[in-house]
Amino acid sequence: MSSSLDPTTDGLPPAQRRWAMLTITLAISISVLGSSVANIALPTIGRDLGVTPAASVWVVNAFQIAVMVALLPCASLGDIYGYRRVYGIGLVVFTAGSLACALAHSLPLMIVARVIQGLGGAGLMSVNTALVRYIFPRAELGRGMGFNTLIVACSSALGPSVAAAVLSLGAWPWLFAMNVPVGLAALALLGKLPLTPCAGHRFDVPSAFLNAAFFGLVVGTLDGIGHGGGVLPAIEFVALLVVGFVFIRRMLTVPAPMLPIDLFRRPIFALSVATSVASFIAQSSAYVAIPFLMQSVGGLSETSTGLLMTPWPATIALLAPIAGRLSDRFSAGLLGGAGLAVLTMGLLLIGFLPAHAAWWDIAWRMAVSGAGFAIFQAPNNRLLISSVPRERSGAGSGMISTSRLLGQAVGAAMVAICFSFTHSRGVAVGATTAVLTGAGFAGIATILSCLRLGR
Repeated sequence: MSSSLDPTTDGLPPAQRRWAMLTITLAISISVLGSSVANIALPTIGRDLGVTPAASVWVVNAFQIAVMVALLPCASLGDIYGYRRVYGIGLVVFTAGSLACALAHSLPLMIVARVIQGLGGAGLMSVNTALVRYIFPRAELGRGMGFNTLIVACSSALGPSVAAAVLSLGAWPWLFAMNVPVGLAALALLGKLPLTPCAGHRFDVPSAFLNAAFFGLVVGTLDGIGHGGGVLPAIEFVALLVVGFVFIRRMLTVPAPMLPIDLFRRPIFALSVATSVASFIAQSSAYVAIPFLMQSVGGLSETSTGLLMTPWPATIALLAPIAGRLSDRFSAGLLGGAGLAVLTMGLLLIGFLPAHAAWWDIAWRMAVSGAGFAIFQAPNNRLLISSVPRERSGAGSGMISTSRLLGQAVGAAMVAICFSFTHSRGVAVGATTAVLTGAGFAGIATILSCLRLGR
């Protein structure tokens, strides 16, 4: 039986809520794993497909670009046609894309399959938080956000281990094929998700094309700058400014903008999005730079580096549900500011890590950083989604995912820039600079979060 929901109803009954969250768990788990396991197997995939390492990177880039350009259009479709419908279509497309990835025998086919998988992932990520808002009652929304953060953190933490286990038992296509039965199971449970009210406006096709061009140019420009600049990134930057101007001007004239410019007039929404972007720049900078730091300064192997990075996502998984429940009782500005201050301290501790530090000295610093991020994330997402009207939940949910991906893209580009500027001084200096830059962005996020106090 489907879980229909009257607009005046405050969440699903507890029994239906558990089934709905099981559906969310299955779908989000494979979407997060789908974006991470390919990174681990990239050298093997490139070798089997007979392409260079540089060309094989497009196995990752194709997925990320597809997600980025489709997030806000999918969120808009969710507002118009219902979040469950968009979620279901996204799940079908992601599962089909996963099967296509497993069957791909050339790089062009793999790239097309990864684009399909990314479009499906965008359908899932764009309305995921909006569905959680309708699954949980208002008084327990923080609890729902904490559980959602727990799912993402656990999937991220298990990504390398799952990839290693699968590759030890079989070939890399199984990394994608394993998504198929899980996706089918989630589809079988799709009726447990709530039916939500639909908006009365039409889908804005021109805005969708402008959105795709804008965010595609954002990713391309950041990638070009991160890899040394040149003429092409300069051209892309000019094109980004032109397309951005046209895109934003259109967003100011339509009644239900795809990029919710109108919602940015709400200080709480604007500050929450800005805080999220800055925090993910900090986290992404650290995630990309820390392996270089550990291996160049600490002399650790790849396996040891992976193990010593685990305390970060493991601590998020442990503390996220607690932080979510606390956000139902305390200010997200206060919780977020405190968590981001801890993250700033953790990144500073990692940045000044002594050479050849003991494993426990590294592990506790990673745990401190993870604890800070956990205390921040669920309360911030709760406040962000709560600051928009319920009928615009898709727009709020889309901005949560967009701010995360934008922050991750900027953070990765920042690491490349740090390596470029410190090239003559060695990898260790570049990695340390990148981690400390991340600490700076965490400090900026702390200030932005605290500005929400009293609002």
